[in-house]
Amino acid sequence: MRYWPTLLLLFILAGLGSYLYFVELPAKQSEEKQIVAQQNLLPFAETDITGLTVSTPQGVVEMKRRDQKGWSITAPLQTDADMREVQSMIRALVTGKVLRSVEENPSALAPFGLEQPITTITVTAGAQQETLSIGDNGPLSSTLYVHRHSSHSVLLTDLTTKSFVNKTLLTFRRKDLLQFVQADLDRVRLTYPTTEIVLYNLSKNKPKPTWKIRYPIEAEADQTEVRSLLFKMEDLKALGIIDPGPERTAIAKTLTTPKLKITLHTTDGDQTVKLYQPDPESGEAFAETRPDAPLYRINPLVIKDLSRELFTLQDKRLLGIDYTEIAMLSVKTRDKQYVLINENGQWVLEDQPTEKLVQEAADLLVSRVANLPAEERVTKQAAALAPYGLVAPTAEFVATGRDGKIAGRLTLGTQAGNLIYATGERLQGVFQARPDLLNQIPAKAELVAKPADKNASAH
Repeated sequence: MRYWPTLLLLFILAGLGSYLYFVELPAKQSEEKQIVAQQNLLPFAETDITGLTVSTPQGVVEMKRRDQKGWSITAPLQTDADMREVQSMIRALVTGKVLRSVEENPSALAPFGLEQPITTITVTAGAQQETLSIGDNGPLSSTLYVHRHSSHSVLLTDLTTKSFVNKTLLTFRRKDLLQFVQADLDRVRLTYPTTEIVLYNLSKNKPKPTWKIRYPIEAEADQTEVRSLLFKMEDLKALGIIDPGPERTAIAKTLTTPKLKITLHTTDGDQTVKLYQPDPESGEAFAETRPDAPLYRINPLVIKDLSRELFTLQDKRLLGIDYTEIAMLSVKTRDKQYVLINENGQWVLEDQPTEKLVQEAADLLVSRVANLPAEERVTKQAAALAPYGLVAPTAEFVATGRDGKIAGRLTLGTQAGNLIYATGERLQGVFQARPDLLNQIPAKAELVAKPADKNASAH
């Protein structure tokens, strides 16, 4: 019988543990989940949102999700919405947190700037709906008072003013004039008043397209320049929109020959935009996508940014053959002369084939020669070479391809200012390039590995 007190105590402890585990703990977890849920401004996830109505003193804009990638404006007109603007506002609302509840069923909204809110937003998620009115800044500039209509409460939130102030119909309208993925492009056509340039994508659907010029000449393209041009096209945006009507008709009459016409060809169809600057003195420029579509006001500097000369878009590496394709490189300067031969991935000297070379030094020289670009064009066509010091050149490089044929040539003449005159196999004419290469050509003795290097490579 002396064990009964102990057994009774164990029974009480077990009962208490069960109560805590099955009653108190679930209740506490439920309460914590409710508190966390109350901290979120919206009761549903971003992916569930299907509609948005934004009301401001300037008017009401209604939007609906078209699909996972797009939104449409349905009122006061029907048109495409600016995905970035819509998603930016939705993300701000979804990630917005309630810092504290200021007042339930407030008797007056004016003290919080909510009697005439700067913006009222109704968010729809299927059958669910929530309306939020945005008021004044809270005690800190990074906080805002919000009236959540469903709970009839004034909340202090971590929302910021920039996400909700000065939002108009133009804010939510699509303003990017070209929508594309670079890898999906087949070709790009640039039409100017006196010429045209056509670029082809040689590696469509690959993460990094490879571009080639097909017109007015067949030539390799400067990949960096083409990608830069495409990025600028992606950034082509309207500053204002002129819908069909008397104003559009009047302006359209002043638009005759476009400064630039951009046509993007894809398997899904073509996109075209024409850029005009009817009166350069006015500082106005316009873009047109279709005769029945709105006109768009654009920054006139955009036309200059998107205009490219053929030379700018060409691959300006002068030698004419890629570094990886060179089987033999002849090097000749006024005090150096030798030939490098690539044998099974190793560089050797033609007249000293048994000597081991410093491969890093040989690789670097061949790479520098192959990748030297023209900086400026002096003449477009072949011209007398003597005035540029190219008859008795300062340096000359001849590259032979794997097929045994000469495939590249680079000649450097006299220096003028910070540049040196040059000709190359890839581009016709006389050019200027940076002269650094002249000081980066090693002597034959500098290419030969020293005894310590030879011993190291042997081990």
